Amino acid sequence: MYKFNRCLQYMFLRIIVLALSVEGEDLFCKLWGNPDIPLLSKTGDFMLGGVFTLHNNIIASKPTLHLNYRGYQFAEAMIFAIEEINNRTDILPNVSLGYKIYDACGTISLAIKAAMALISGAGEAQSSTLSCSQQSSIHAIIGESASSPTIVVFLIYYHDILKVHFATCACLSNRKEFPTFFRTIPSDYYQSRALAQLVKHFGWTWVGTIRSDNDYGKSGMATFIEAAQKEGICIEYSEVIYRTNPRETFLKTVEVIKMVSSKIIVAFASFIDMELLMKELLLQNITGLQWVGSESWVSDKNVATKENYRIFKGAIGFSNANAVMPGLKEFLLSAHPSSTPGNTGLIQFWENIFDCSFNNTTSKICTGSENLQQVNNLYTDVSELRITYNVYKAVYAVAYALHDLLACQDNQGPWQANQKDELPLQVLQYLQKVNFSANNGEYVNFDINGDPPARYELVNWQLSINGIIEFVTIGFYDASLPEGKQFIMKNKSIVWANNDNKIPKSVCSESCHPGTRKATQRGKPICCFDCLPCAEGEISNNTDAVHCMKCPLEYRANEEKDQCILKDIEFLSYDEIMGMILIIFALLGASLTSVVAVVFFKFRDTPIVKANNSELSFLLLFSLTLCFLCSLTFIREPTQWSCMLRHTAFGITFVLCISCVLGKTIVVLMAFRATMPGSKIMKCFGPTQQRLSVLSLTLLQTLTCIIWLVKYPPLPHKNMNSNKEVIILECEMGSPVAFYLVLGYIGVLAVMCFVLAFLARKLPDNFNEAKFITFSMLVFCAVWITFIPSYISSPGKYTVAVEVFAILASSFGLLLCIFVPKCYIVLLKPDRNSKKHVISKMQSKSLQYNL
Repeated sequence: MYKFNRCLQYMFLRIIVLALSVEGEDLFCKLWGNPDIPLLSKTGDFMLGGVFTLHNNIIASKPTLHLNYRGYQFAEAMIFAIEEINNRTDILPNVSLGYKIYDACGTISLAIKAAMALISGAGEAQSSTLSCSQQSSIHAIIGESASSPTIVVFLIYYHDILKVHFATCACLSNRKEFPTFFRTIPSDYYQSRALAQLVKHFGWTWVGTIRSDNDYGKSGMATFIEAAQKEGICIEYSEVIYRTNPRETFLKTVEVIKMVSSKIIVAFASFIDMELLMKELLLQNITGLQWVGSESWVSDKNVATKENYRIFKGAIGFSNANAVMPGLKEFLLSAHPSSTPGNTGLIQFWENIFDCSFNNTTSKICTGSENLQQVNNLYTDVSELRITYNVYKAVYAVAYALHDLLACQDNQGPWQANQKDELPLQVLQYLQKVNFSANNGEYVNFDINGDPPARYELVNWQLSINGIIEFVTIGFYDASLPEGKQFIMKNKSIVWANNDNKIPKSVCSESCHPGTRKATQRGKPICCFDCLPCAEGEISNNTDAVHCMKCPLEYRANEEKDQCILKDIEFLSYDEIMGMILIIFALLGASLTSVVAVVFFKFRDTPIVKANNSELSFLLLFSLTLCFLCSLTFIREPTQWSCMLRHTAFGITFVLCISCVLGKTIVVLMAFRATMPGSKIMKCFGPTQQRLSVLSLTLLQTLTCIIWLVKYPPLPHKNMNSNKEVIILECEMGSPVAFYLVLGYIGVLAVMCFVLAFLARKLPDNFNEAKFITFSMLVFCAVWITFIPSYISSPGKYTVAVEVFAILASSFGLLLCIFVPKCYIVLLKPDRNSKKHVISKMQSKSLQYNL
């Protein structure tokens, strides 16, 4: 079944090759010979295949072929590792490794041809005559460099081990689709995420992207965009390039770069594609842009030329760690066509380097004495072995796996001598467990997906004193470290693309300062926004805040709206002018009341004092003193006791006061009726009845207040709703019904008093105080009627001030209207303070009424 599947697979891929063949690749076959024949080969006990890009096949307006010196270095590094292993006694003793190396020319179709040649055993039998019973002599393949050709090579060698050094597409980590795939270069999944963290590290949120139109570019850029969006980075544009595109496509990409606003370009592309784009950028002198690159081109010597530095000055990106390979330089320089007969690849390489020919077709003939010591190109340059070292590690990984397999005794392990055809599947188990130390101390191993640990160097393009582009390491990325510690910057100066050599800025909108919030602009990415001030009572204390936070109830926003500060506490206090004025008037009223009481007490035996019912007068003066003093309970920070006292004391004292005035009014009426012949009315409202009436009226108010205090007592309250800027300390009524009953009861008594006084206003002048009581009640009612709207509309502490003012104004009205006229007579008109004067006026008025 295995052989039958291989035969069907081969026939199917022959059809694919025909479908993918293009004019440029046919030209390659004509120029460089049959691609079914290996360019470099050597027999051995176990054969390793190699597929490298030894020529760059660029198909644009005119097909062209370029010798890829770096590709030749990869191929020679594979041979170097094999020769090194063959000369060692600790690895695969008495076993030799051979190789067959093919040129894929960087194209999918030629990669398929190379893979098919490895299946057919090209060089031994032509691929066109492959027998279904024939088995490939290749049991592991090193290569290909690019991701897309690697995928198709794997499809051909599905049951064999494919070991790559430069294919980084994250798609190749899928173990279900690529079960025998291993690589010595990390997956782009980690590199793409590292690039997103790098962009975020420097504060760039507005970037453009360029990618190659192949699996490498598609997969890498897709992962980068996903990671970038999580980091809050926006993509302004995304361009696609590929080496076979017409020049117009590259010109369009250049125009986009010129027109956009972002100054950062993330390029996830192969070095060949970037070379073509660089040519157009150089022609139009597009400088000053900060390039962020993937490992395929950012550390590639083909790209890093002094001419390109003008465009890519200060480019940064991740690359594999550089390495030193002792003996490789000498091995590369010792290569010679005569030392490896039949290796056509070295002949082509030699002819290209020294511009000569071995077949006498040119004017210059290769003598074989040419010296590679005098050659200075990417083949002989061993200063940057980042990818070359991956080829070296790949060969050693396969060798160690083979060594472990062959170390098992016959028929006691997975390896059996008669199962050599199924060797790749058995080596697979050991390759998964490979763990060895390379010559630079690096440990080589693979995870369950066949990937090595993801470690990168962050490199920066810098121009040396000698005018050579250097890849200076400025940081590291290690995916094995805990999140947040994976990206580490070194303390080294970075060269930037701009002339002032400062970190460039690239944002769609400038950051929103604390005190504002971001508001996304309609139809634009989230990185484009307006900065709106926070609403009243809200703050933002971070840059680029998405939402404003509401301050706690006891706090308010400062003027900058970036901090919550405690609200000012407001209450009517002794320290402010308004409070002082009210206190002065309250003490003044209490003092005047006391003075009047002293005057009345001193002249208590005079007719005018006796005629005005001195007992009720003294009780009225006492209650007025309490009214003045109870206003002081309103002028201070509310406490539980002050809140309970202020309204109840006010209600009881005012009822006592109005009850006394009501009693005096009734006495006036009764006294006048008593002067009429045969009247006995004073016996019905004598001193005892007067005391009882005052006591009963006051007791009713007292009971109401007691019930109020017991059931729903007034308590201090922080009012945070009336004014958003301050906390108003006030007394909550507890029960508004009780409060209105207390006020209503005072109002009813005041109205009754006013009505009775009004009826008695025409009684004899010398005895009659009804006119003064009427006027005092008129003042009292006017004050409290105007108090209601003023109380409701006054904010904060002014509400309390209005209430205190009403208490003081009504108290002063009673004091001045009732007692000041009497004090005036007592102190300034003593001649009118006589019994004769009072009786004469009473008699004259009585006669008038009788008539």
